[in-house]
Amino acid sequence: MRYILRRLGFYLVAAWAAVTLNFFLPRLMPGDPATALFARFRGQLSPEAMEALRETFGLTEAPLVKQYLTYLGHILRGDMGISVAYFPSEVSGVIATGLLWTILIAGTAVVVSFAIGTTLGIIAASRRGGWLDNVLPSVLIFVGSFPYFWLAMVVLFIMGFTLRWFPLGHAYSDNLTPSLSLEFISSVLTHAFLPVATVVVATLGGWLLSMRNNMVSVLGSDYVNLARAKGLKPARVIMRYAARNALLPSVTGFGMALGYILGGSLLTEIVFSYPGQGYLLVQAVRNQDYPLMQGIFLMITLAVLGANLIIDVVYLWLDPRTREIGR
Repeated sequence: MRYILRRLGFYLVAAWAAVTLNFFLPRLMPGDPATALFARFRGQLSPEAMEALRETFGLTEAPLVKQYLTYLGHILRGDMGISVAYFPSEVSGVIATGLLWTILIAGTAVVVSFAIGTTLGIIAASRRGGWLDNVLPSVLIFVGSFPYFWLAMVVLFIMGFTLRWFPLGHAYSDNLTPSLSLEFISSVLTHAFLPVATVVVATLGGWLLSMRNNMVSVLGSDYVNLARAKGLKPARVIMRYAARNALLPSVTGFGMALGYILGGSLLTEIVFSYPGQGYLLVQAVRNQDYPLMQGIFLMITLAVLGANLIIDVVYLWLDPRTREIGR
């Protein structure tokens, strides 16, 4: 319990530091959201409207410390401000529109890639010298060495444009409205297949090779040899003694990848015109939408910290030595 409380305290400090940086960094940039919005209207706004816009975006003449405390109060209430690119929509509402789509494709891709890659790595290490150990890692690493956005364009051209097996982009068909109908769900899954498959293919080799190398190292350790000498079944030795310990480094990587899900698969979402967080971030940069950029960066940071806290809890179950340290 002490271990969890210490880690929780560390992540709370890290979250406070992230929120603080998120406040000060945009204010070091030239211009402000109100000026960017004024430029979009090409001088159609009066100076009085400019002052009202600055107040709307929280850009007052108050001391910076007071602005910072006000910003913290808004963040604690879940108020991230007004979006410039989607004015007058709130940032939290804009982020919410892309959050579910990002979780769908990026979350599914990370979980599927980790599960398949880790399983294949365990099998490859337990059957060293076989075709799975000799051929598959090299093939997947070769495929994964290509930029995933390039793979996305190739897959989109072949399976979407040429063969017309899958739609070219977006999250669902334009003639449908969001509902729980079978037709809408089928359309969502069909549109998500290529983005998910692209990310899985691009990252599968890394998970496989990482787990395979960890397993090879653990299988040569003394406690695994002792388990074999006791006459335990090979499957139990591999899963109970070797895989559980070899999984620890991969779990750390999985936690980081899980946290970055909220950032979206930036280039993949652009290629497939998928309305996720990565696509929203690009729109925010193009429109100098500082509040939206702040909101997305904050969501990514908090997601990474939250995912790592969950991984620390998982570590307590996977590694008994962590429980001893935490006492």
